[in-house]
Amino acid sequence: MFETQYNDEMVAEVRRLEAEQAGRLLRVGFVGLGIMGSAMAANLLKAGHRLLVWNRAAEKAEQLVAAGAVRAASPREVAAQCEIVITMMADPTAVTAVRDGEDGILAGLGQGTGYLDMSTVDVATTQTTRALVQARGGSFLEAPVAGSRKPAEDATLTIMAAGDAALYEKALPLLQAMGKKVLFLGEAGNAARMKLANNLVMGGMLTAFCEGMALVAATGLDPAQFLEVLDAGAMSNPMFRMKGPVVARNDTFPVAFPLKHMQKDLRLALRLAEEAGQPLFTTATVNELFKKALAEGSGDDDFAAVSRVVRG
Repeated sequence: MFETQYNDEMVAEVRRLEAEQAGRLLRVGFVGLGIMGSAMAANLLKAGHRLLVWNRAAEKAEQLVAAGAVRAASPREVAAQCEIVITMMADPTAVTAVRDGEDGILAGLGQGTGYLDMSTVDVATTQTTRALVQARGGSFLEAPVAGSRKPAEDATLTIMAAGDAALYEKALPLLQAMGKKVLFLGEAGNAARMKLANNLVMGGMLTAFCEGMALVAATGLDPAQFLEVLDAGAMSNPMFRMKGPVVARNDTFPVAFPLKHMQKDLRLALRLAEEAGQPLFTTATVNELFKKALAEGSGDDDFAAVSRVVRG
């Protein structure tokens, strides 16, 4: 065990030195250290980047500080001291809370500073942030991610970036330290649209999966065999393999992606579709199921807890 740890540390140090020599290490700020943000920030540290962190609940920064990050007193301080500041917040309201005000990111943002928002928000929030950042002389990139706790920890997220192309090139080593696939989608707003489309599919797939599991249970079939059938065919996917056991038990749902965040994404997707004149019949129904699960107190559970509503 000690030899493996030592070798891992040596590899990390070699990579850090190589990156430093290539001029790819940056002074990075990270605001928002929840389930996703804390894992993503940890991967930036592992890649050797100098990290300044802030979170409303200060105790969530302790593990990162112990690993070498520096704790900031406010989002403003993060922006004032870093080349690029990253935000990973729960929703548009949370993004606005750390962005605006006398202690917000914009108050500390200097000429040429990069603002990289990796939160899942609506297009209007993204475009407002871009305009405010540009007015301060900064550059803006949105980069929401596909993936939950485990991919964030393993740096295997899919990252959808859009906005300032020069900032994208500068931030690419950061994005590659957090994800396995990085896409540049053009103008700001496109990544928000893509992420919402991705998540409405994920929510619909998970709900259909829960209904299939409910039918299996109601007709006396073996859930384990049902999972084998799914995994052997065209519907094989990591989400079903990961969520299958907890959906089969239908009791506790350890959180990887909170149900309240999925419901938020479904709501934003439906709003986007209304603006585009595109009906989303299935997503509207799925959203109602998630709203019911949220009303029944499952918001802080994993989004697979929608199974409780499906089972009745």
